[in-house]
Amino acid sequence: MKSFEELYYEVLVRTLKEKDMNFLDKLELYDTHQLDCLLHPEKHPLVWRIGDCTCDDPNCVKVCPFHAVHPGEAGEMIVDEEQCAGCSICIQECRAKNITSSKDVIAALQAIRSHKGLVYALVAPAFLGQFSNEVTPGKLRSALKRIGFDGMIEVALFADILTLKEALEFDENIKTESDYQLTSCCCPMWIAMIRKIYKELVPHVPPAVSPMIASGRAVKTMHPDALTIFIGPCLAKKAEAKEKDIKDAVDYVLTFQEIQDIFEVMEINPAEMEESEKDHSSRAGRIYAHTGGVSEAVRTTLERLNPNRKISIKTQQADGVPACKAMINDLISGNTTANFFEGMGCVGGCVGGPRVLIPHEIGREHVEEYGNDAPFETPIDNPYVIELLHRLGLDTVESLLEKSDIFTRTFE
Repeated sequence: MKSFEELYYEVLVRTLKEKDMNFLDKLELYDTHQLDCLLHPEKHPLVWRIGDCTCDDPNCVKVCPFHAVHPGEAGEMIVDEEQCAGCSICIQECRAKNITSSKDVIAALQAIRSHKGLVYALVAPAFLGQFSNEVTPGKLRSALKRIGFDGMIEVALFADILTLKEALEFDENIKTESDYQLTSCCCPMWIAMIRKIYKELVPHVPPAVSPMIASGRAVKTMHPDALTIFIGPCLAKKAEAKEKDIKDAVDYVLTFQEIQDIFEVMEINPAEMEESEKDHSSRAGRIYAHTGGVSEAVRTTLERLNPNRKISIKTQQADGVPACKAMINDLISGNTTANFFEGMGCVGGCVGGPRVLIPHEIGREHVEEYGNDAPFETPIDNPYVIELLHRLGLDTVESLLEKSDIFTRTFE
């Protein structure tokens, strides 16, 4: 029996180079369960079994912060889809390397090939430097068009909008020294932790979708027949895209690693592509990708919105699951003076996601540099934010506080 990696690359290569999928009938040497996972990832959990569990004391069960992993009757590893947040910790800690993360690339490529309408790539702010230092946003846009995308949208523009929404929420809701707010932007692991482990804190999370969901909904509002594919560093985003109340926004989620695999098979070098530059986001939206970025973005935006506010914003950040839990426990016990809390499930923030291509320290440097190059400091200064809100039917910035089908969700 051939390995899962051999199966994955054979199916990927032949999907890209052959006109139909008839070759699947000839893959007798591969595990049928693994093949079904690749072809129909929507039917399976985010964590896939690629080998039999041989551990007497499975480490993956012990390390899962959401208690989503447990052994089945036959000794195999079982993942509870309702509890799994896609943190990837079980994969990283599996001693036998018998589990791996969902790969949606085959299904996404088939969808791109067959879709009759527009196909948009929604690219996370952490993309800077992932495909080499020479790959600018414009070159990446051209490379993605070679794959079959009609356009690329930087999700940082929607991080701008969600920054503005969170700053407005803070200004409206934080009236006393004892009030506080938990960020609702960006990290699905942070939100999952609050909803599954610290349910009593949910009322302190503003009713907002993530920038990924906002971008997908905005595209589908303006182009109802569009196919939307998010590209980022995170397995947890695949879980987020499937949540019942927001699954209308993003059709597929691919990681940077999956896109890099496509580039390699198609012999595309993004660094050699022509420029297709379109700067729309501010510094605030671009720095979401590293720890502290959301806090800084909301703080600077709030100061622009209401510079004379009596109760100032005092931020606290944590990255990595243990540090996030410690910060929340400090909040619950009253051992903090902060009133705005930002949590990132991965060390370093999104630039430290489980499917990044470069170390998170280098990723942070690239994101910070890109933020410094932004033509606008905050969403208030960004004319593209105002123009986009108008196109989506929101006449004023303050309209973001009203219930919007695009930017609002209710956490339970």
